Amino acid sequence: MKTFKIHLIRHGATDANTAGMYIGNRTDLPLSPEGVRELQQMREAIEYPDIERLYTSPMLRCKQSANIIYPGFEPHIIDELTEYDFGEFEGKIASQLELMPEYAEWTSGKLEAPAGGETTRNFVKRQALALNMIVRDMMQHDVTSAGVIMHGGAIMMLLASCAVPRKHSVEWTSDNGRGYSVMITPSLYHSSGIIEVYDII
Repeated sequence: MKTFKIHLIRHGATDANTAGMYIGNRTDLPLSPEGVRELQQMREAIEYPDIERLYTSPMLRCKQSANIIYPGFEPHIIDELTEYDFGEFEGKIASQLELMPEYAEWTSGKLEAPAGGETTRNFVKRQALALNMIVRDMMQHDVTSAGVIMHGGAIMMLLASCAVPRKHSVEWTSDNGRGYSVMITPSLYHSSGIIEVYDII
């Protein structure tokens, strides 16, 4: 039976990443100069998986990363891959947010979403929809290996929701330019939505 390999890779670093800010889909930041250098060095130092097709979030930091990691590929934009909407938490660091009672409620899971932001449930549904769009496109074009340049939070929540081995979202963290390779067996995926993580990038 034909299987499909998808390589989920976190974009390179931005200045906001370095500063520890919550940056989601409201702020379209570019890679920092250091983030660009790091990705270029990683591309020389490690062997990224071979792919036939490339997908990316529409955010600038992902599109720039796609061009560095897989030069020569024309990435297919998947709007649903954007990062979480942090609402009023956007652009702030934890030390600022700790003064807000709703921040503690959100981090403990008692608050569904930051004010003006997105619920975790909606975020997970959106990432699952993006994955399904990618799988269908791969099948339609007879592609068996693809790269996906996306956001760290999106990788964490997607794998926590549908990947085996089963892990909590925080156990699926990845550094900039790194990620996970997953295998999709059509019968298992279509019957239960399960994907299998088989390697770390």
